Amino acid sequence: MALDGRIEQAMTQALALAQSGHAPPRLGAALPYAVFPGGARIRPTILMSVALACGDDRPGLTDAAAAALELIHCASLVHDDLPAFDNADLRRGKATVHRAFGEPLAVLTGDSLIVLAFEVLAQAAEPDPLRGLRLVRHLAQRTGMPLGICAGQGWESESQVNLEAYHRAKTGALFIAATQMGALAAGQDAEPWEELGARIGAAFQVADDLKDALLCADDMGKPAGQDAALGRPSAVTELGVAGAVAHLRDILGGAIASIPSCPGEAMLAQMVRAYAEKMTPARLTAARG
Repeated sequence: MALDGRIEQAMTQALALAQSGHAPPRLGAALPYAVFPGGARIRPTILMSVALACGDDRPGLTDAAAAALELIHCASLVHDDLPAFDNADLRRGKATVHRAFGEPLAVLTGDSLIVLAFEVLAQAAEPDPLRGLRLVRHLAQRTGMPLGICAGQGWESESQVNLEAYHRAKTGALFIAATQMGALAAGQDAEPWEELGARIGAAFQVADDLKDALLCADDMGKPAGQDAALGRPSAVTELGVAGAVAHLRDILGGAIASIPSCPGEAMLAQMVRAYAEKMTPARLTAARG
């Protein structure tokens, strides 16, 4: 099965855990609304790609890890869009969850998706509890404080922001989780995979800053110009467009070199090159015109 089909099947199975005849109907409808249709599913794709490169000897655990990671990502988008944060009306080309279902249900949707992520992992961990515990720990670390996406959101409330720490937590955290959890799911050590995840995450954040500055809402499927409007830290604000482009190229330059030795090393290098092509600023500026 192709990776995209494998990911969607894992997501469908995960959401089925949260649905029953006793579920509140509107909250029950809000969860799949927040998850389907998905975006590019980049994080679970990276996780599965790393697991495959390392042997993928427990595919059921890999599938659960990929679904759990994407559930955390979807939850973060629901919370990011809330009036208390970005107050966004549009996400993935449709109304945000709080616009479609109301703010209280949006909060509960994000919370429910986070809890569901850990339930999915716990359920899949029974054949290999040690791997499962390691996956739970890494996902928790990259979700909460001080290294996770909660910390990344917290930086936006500080008067002085460490841009590198902000980007590493807000965006890099789940990419680090993707590479490390992929290795863990396949029974490999997580530590050598941190740098690759950090580099991919840093590149995506700089690319996102460039998109926010250069593209319009129709191109992005979500509001544009949010960094400037909300006074948020941004590579473009700090470095300018040209400086951000140069910084992006520097980050990507070291990503392939950071791939640990593994049977699927060449495949992973090809994947990173493909993502680098998608993030090329020249394509962003062409899309703007």
